[in-house]
Amino acid sequence: MTGMKTRVFAAIGFAAAMTVAAAMPAAAQGKKIVVAVPGIPPIYSVTIAFVAEKQGFFKKYGANVEIKPFDNGTAAARAVVAGDVDMAWSPTPPVINQVSNAGVPLVAVYGMANPDWVLGTTETGKACKDLVGQDIGVDSIGGARSVALRSMMAGGCKDVKLDEVKQVALGSSSGPAMIAGRLKYAVLHLDDLAEIKHQGKNLHILLAMKNTNPTSHYLMLVTRKDNLAKNRDAMVRTVAGMIAAARFMQDPKNADAVADAASQTGHNKEVNKLALKEFLAIDFWAAKDDGLPRGKLEAVAKLMKKIGAIKPGKEPVTYDALVDASIWKDANAMVK
Repeated sequence: MTGMKTRVFAAIGFAAAMTVAAAMPAAAQGKKIVVAVPGIPPIYSVTIAFVAEKQGFFKKYGANVEIKPFDNGTAAARAVVAGDVDMAWSPTPPVINQVSNAGVPLVAVYGMANPDWVLGTTETGKACKDLVGQDIGVDSIGGARSVALRSMMAGGCKDVKLDEVKQVALGSSSGPAMIAGRLKYAVLHLDDLAEIKHQGKNLHILLAMKNTNPTSHYLMLVTRKDNLAKNRDAMVRTVAGMIAAARFMQDPKNADAVADAASQTGHNKEVNKLALKEFLAIDFWAAKDDGLPRGKLEAVAKLMKKIGAIKPGKEPVTYDALVDASIWKDANAMVK
């Protein structure tokens, strides 16, 4: 009888253990995906990754994710190419340039279609002509802010050439430099504007990407094609976590939770909540689609060719070669 009791308890214990194991996220045994995000501290747009982490969405969909900040998105994309990280949120124009000019094997699986770039100044009454000879804060020469500056000037300051201004590489610190009075002009994000205004500085917008380049595209989540082939399931689960985060961020009652997750940006909670409203107002995080519209990506590629960012003799990468739409579709089905 004792032996039977022992076997019964053992069976119950085994069943309980199996139940617990089944309830555990697949990430406990899955491939770790290292996701690079631009900016030290990270830029506000990649709050989506920190929300997915803090709210448990990565774990919910079985993704084992490590978020790794880089100085800028261009460096993050290079880290993907080098095999140092698995995925990266990187600016669309430099990625298109890298793929077009050097044939790097990057593929986009998710995106943020609506850029929030502006060229701002702390001085009043300024126009395009006043940019000549001025220092303008960017992330790095050839980086996302630098490319945005070129694009905005090409669309809105046609009488001033890029080589007539001086780009100053400041990573994601242009906002603090303006607050401190060390810089008068800079390419900024909406959260930079919120922070500058919160600190009591007046800021005037000379150019806005949404006006000068309405067909522009902002960020893409990219990976290397061979890595995607080897780790497709883990990457689908990673994207599923971010889709869930994007939808969570749309709900006003989650504003405090989003602001807490956005503390990684270095802003306080009040600034993060102000910035969140501004980003949601331009439908920034893709919650209903993959954020990779063909028309916008083809327009960006065409513009990069026109302004000389794609080298003579090279052709812009095609949409079908750049985008793998199946990853978002499978991730979205998982979230639903």
